[in-house]
Amino acid sequence: MHAYRTHTCGELRASHVGQNVRLSGWVHRVRDHGGLLFIDLRDHYGMTQCVVDPDSAAFKLAESLRSEWVIKVDVLVKARTPETVNPNLPTGEVEVFITDLEVLGVAKDLPLPVFGEPEYPEDVRLKYRFLDLRRETLHANIVKRTKVIRSMRRRMEDSGFAEYSTPILTASSPEGARDFLVPSRIHPGKFYALPQAPQQYKQLLMVAGFDRYFQIAPCFRDEDPRADRLPGEFYQLDLEMSFVTQEDVWNTMTPVITAVFEEFAEGKPVTKDWPRIPYDEAIRKYGSDKPDLRNPIIMEAVTEHFAGSGFKVFARMIEADPKTEVWAIPAKSGGSRAFCDRMNSWAQGAGQPGLGYIFWRTENGALEGAGPLAKNIGPERTEAIRTQLGLGEGDAVFFVAGDPKKFYKFAGEARNRVGFDLNLVDTERYEFCWIVDFPFYEWDEEEKKVEFAHNPFSMPQGGLKALESQDPLTIKAFQYDAVCNGYEIASGSIRNQSPETMVKAFELVGLSKTDVEERFGGMYRAFQYGAPPHGGCAFGIDRVVMLLCGAQNLREITLFPMNQRAEDPLMGAPSEASLKQLRELHIKLNLPN
Repeated sequence: MHAYRTHTCGELRASHVGQNVRLSGWVHRVRDHGGLLFIDLRDHYGMTQCVVDPDSAAFKLAESLRSEWVIKVDVLVKARTPETVNPNLPTGEVEVFITDLEVLGVAKDLPLPVFGEPEYPEDVRLKYRFLDLRRETLHANIVKRTKVIRSMRRRMEDSGFAEYSTPILTASSPEGARDFLVPSRIHPGKFYALPQAPQQYKQLLMVAGFDRYFQIAPCFRDEDPRADRLPGEFYQLDLEMSFVTQEDVWNTMTPVITAVFEEFAEGKPVTKDWPRIPYDEAIRKYGSDKPDLRNPIIMEAVTEHFAGSGFKVFARMIEADPKTEVWAIPAKSGGSRAFCDRMNSWAQGAGQPGLGYIFWRTENGALEGAGPLAKNIGPERTEAIRTQLGLGEGDAVFFVAGDPKKFYKFAGEARNRVGFDLNLVDTERYEFCWIVDFPFYEWDEEEKKVEFAHNPFSMPQGGLKALESQDPLTIKAFQYDAVCNGYEIASGSIRNQSPETMVKAFELVGLSKTDVEERFGGMYRAFQYGAPPHGGCAFGIDRVVMLLCGAQNLREITLFPMNQRAEDPLMGAPSEASLKQLRELHIKLNLPN
């Protein structure tokens, strides 16, 4: 018999009844039922109920067992009686009677409970992550993560891609966040950078003729923590294709990701034919470039109904500034004063002056609009708004006014708030789309200059001619994002493989040809030796897994994450370097006071 186990704790079935087997695992819990001890024994594969009675030589030792001790047991497999079968447990048809027991590892008093998974302070959970990972839900999430990645790899290979590994120590690049720098001992005063993404390397692979590349790539960004990204590092399904248009990328990756979601969605509907929504349309309809399409609310402009109206706040804004627009956020079933007042209070809590509204009710047999705005603009304008938005009795509408560039994000947040608060959002489905036609440049108000709005290595629509003749802020790019349930899960583009176009694109943000040659010398040289048209994207594995697990936090699908202060309480990172290490690296610290 094997030294530790002949079977796992998730393996035994009715077919094993009568066999003597050996199990090893963790004591999940111990229950005393009038002399009989019931021990739930757990390992990576599942749980088995063990029984030890007072007549067993192992009984005395079994009485001393505590949660999370590691034990080895020799057992006889018996069938449970019909009334004690546990249909929720794969091993629920059997129980095992302990004939011999050995303690392999004693556990101290636990700093956090494993059984039951109650809420617990995050820093404690991260400091004792090896215990936290024993919890059933988190353990299952990590296992699902490995299966999702395996599915991605298989489907990418089936689609003609090959996996290539790109360097981790590289040069600094402008990906939109700070690099993690690694000092070079051999080259004093010089630094490597950890890759924010394998962007340049995968493009160079296309120039080298590898045609279809993918990689489960670790990426590193020294940026402030965000709700939808872990501090420090993340993983992405990175890919690149040669001789393709953006339609080719979409048509290739839509079925791959759809199939991954269908495999792990546990029966929830998944969008098969992803709609392609231009960026400007997404902002106007949903107030976001990552819209949650499970929410049926579509915003509309209703500026004309307030121009010259009795609601002077909006009327004066429209008259004073031609950029002013009034957007309506329809709220079917939201037509109560209590809900409207609650939304208004939420808006004020978000730093806004308020959220104007109209709701409709039947008075004296007639449908009429109610609320301060309805009184100010009159019944004709109120009815015109209702007709335009297709609203009726018991419905409401909320209004946001001003320059859309300044208020669209708030409008999008209000749309989400209304949709979820009124239970209009079908949370039991996965709704995908491609957001396309992103602006190539944007205005940096602080620096008072044009900057790249997205990936600087993308191809502008119209190519070199557009860069030479158009207002930069009107140029669109062959750039696109994949969105699922309000999360950006991928970003990509068709790349700019022309040296002349590349130089011109960077000149418009203030960099010279010399700057381009110095900063991106590898790519700039490569593009002068026969670069094929190419493009690709990268899917965020952490966000995909979070969606598939139904988790609300990326730390719930990651093995050893940092906390929101970018610290690892388990390993004590970041830590101080010794004076010897600093001397070897020729580094002298200049710490803040």
